[in-house]
Amino acid sequence: MMPFLVAQAGPDLVPPVWRMAAGFLVVLALLTLLAWLMRRGLATRRANGALAVETALSLGERRSLVIVTVEQRRLLIGLAPGQVSLLTELQPPSFGQAMARATTGTEVPR
Repeated sequence: MMPFLVAQAGPDLVPPVWRMAAGFLVVLALLTLLAWLMRRGLATRRANGALAVETALSLGERRSLVIVTVEQRRLLIGLAPGQVSLLTELQPPSFGQAMARATTGTEVPR
């Protein structure tokens, strides 16, 4: 008859604390990668969308004015707690006005 071989457990080469720390780092790396991929996807989707926020001006107390471009229309919108108001539709700037603003920082009268 053959004697049964009983495998005896050897010494633990990696303490449980290090295994737990390595697992934590792997999970943290996966979460970071997922957040980066989501942010990259949202930025791409925003750039290709029909809606863009050109600028926003805070007026204090959670109130602000925002210039938004929607389907090639520029809108001035007022935001307040619980309220969004269309104030006016802005005309696109002419080439001369855009050049004057870019070179001198002043507006040329129409």
